[in-house]
Amino acid sequence: MTVDVITLFPEWFDWMRRPRHLTNAAEISGLDIRCFNPRDHTPLGQGQVDDSPYGGGPGMVLRVDVIAAAMEAIYGMPAERVRDTRRVVVLSPRGRPFTDTIARDFAALPGITLLSGRYEGLDERVHEHLANDCVSLGPFVLAGGEVAAMAMIDAMARRLPGALGNAESLHRESFSPGLEGRVEHPHYTRPAEFRGWGVPPVLLSGDHGAIEDWRRSQVRAAPRAGTVVLSPPLSP
Repeated sequence: MTVDVITLFPEWFDWMRRPRHLTNAAEISGLDIRCFNPRDHTPLGQGQVDDSPYGGGPGMVLRVDVIAAAMEAIYGMPAERVRDTRRVVVLSPRGRPFTDTIARDFAALPGITLLSGRYEGLDERVHEHLANDCVSLGPFVLAGGEVAAMAMIDAMARRLPGALGNAESLHRESFSPGLEGRVEHPHYTRPAEFRGWGVPPVLLSGDHGAIEDWRRSQVRAAPRAGTVVLSPPLSP
């Protein structure tokens, strides 16, 4: 799988080649994370990539001609044809919410391109003519799409064959079909008691049937994916 990121900060992604599950995915499944800076391909002088928005307002907008030039240099074809050959995703708060299901779908693709915006985002013509998908990490605003791209790459990569030490983890983890989209049960380990805080006795019983029943009950009691759970108020 090839993941291409068009970003003004390609060096931010260097660390993603170091975590164990990502190096496993690269060595075993051929994961290749490639980053491209549109400044290297801009048709404008002095590395310009953005401009003020038509109609006025604060901030700057990444230009469509700059993004198109970068895509044409990377793929060797007209920018508007790239989306006919691979998934091209704009990272934007306006996009569909990123979920475990989307991560699984993306992980099955041979290649994907992530367009990481900055400032006020990308010229709307990038959305309309150069991309074929738009995804949001959540209902909040980031300074740019880089953090969202990293989160998406991590979620995709861990689903590639060989990425995890035990592939069975994928079938019974939070939001998986095996848990019907719910979150996983709580986990405990040694010590059995710490500062008076104990472990549920069933987990120390050695009764594997009872333990499995307890775990299932905890999963059923947990909210499904997409459920909004408000935090409790802070203590005065």
